[in-house]
Amino acid sequence: MNKFREKALLFLKGMGMGSADIVPGVSGGSIALVTKIYEELLASINSFDLTAIKLLAKFEVVAFWKHVNAGFLLTLFSGILTSIFAFSKVITFLIDKYPIPLWSFFCGLILISAIIILRDIKRWTIVAILMFPIGALIAYFITELPMISSPNNIWFTFAAGAIAICAMILPGISGSFLLLILGKYEFILNAVNEKNVLVLMVFALGCITGLLLFSRVISWFLKNYHALTLSFLSGFMIGSINKIWPWKKILSYRVSSSGAQKPFLTENILPHVYLAETGQEPVFLIAILAFLIGVVLVVGLERLAYNFRKE
Repeated sequence: MNKFREKALLFLKGMGMGSADIVPGVSGGSIALVTKIYEELLASINSFDLTAIKLLAKFEVVAFWKHVNAGFLLTLFSGILTSIFAFSKVITFLIDKYPIPLWSFFCGLILISAIIILRDIKRWTIVAILMFPIGALIAYFITELPMISSPNNIWFTFAAGAIAICAMILPGISGSFLLLILGKYEFILNAVNEKNVLVLMVFALGCITGLLLFSRVISWFLKNYHALTLSFLSGFMIGSINKIWPWKKILSYRVSSSGAQKPFLTENILPHVYLAETGQEPVFLIAILAFLIGVVLVVGLERLAYNFRKE
């Protein structure tokens, strides 16, 4: 029964990661980090090495399965994929119709996640303290990068997957946001909704390549500079809030592949001037409620995971 509960919880964590990765500006890596599966995820990905290839070549399937921690990865990625396919249309609808509550929810989620992660730093040094604002500034700079137009050919789809997946395991900046910068967000989302197998396969191959390479970099930093890396990642998450700030003034629009107008350049503004600047209600109380739901959800998941570890 305990095994089943562990698998069920891991599947739900995967769904949380998948839901976060759909939203531009939110990272599934943040969910993995705060739910205490981040380092196991990186270690499992890194186990796809020469030893794994040799075991597979010898058809030692059981040994290969254990070596790569396949049970963990299969359950987690099943949750991620289930969430992406189940909620992609829902998230798109919420972004279009209820952006302020949605962004407020993720602001609460990211803020409390960063605070919880900082608790894992046992020994603070001057360098560790400095890594927090450095991470925040770098994330802020990335969120200010402009979007580009890009080709829809195979090689660029592969490259976009390799770059976006790096963000999926880097808490703070989402793969969806990098896809937006690369001009590939709607292209990939449409491919998911329309079940375009060729595009999804090429994108997935790019993701696998980027995942195997970048996970080793993050693992090395966590192994050798654990406190500094956690401080940097927490700051990175805080800096990324700039991208998902709920109240924005739209400065210019772009035309999407479907012909619809989408915000292109935006400016963050405060809630009390939102009505005057945009002509729309700031729905401040609803935003606060959504923010608190995000906080409670993360704290609840963290406590649930803690209780399971105690058992």
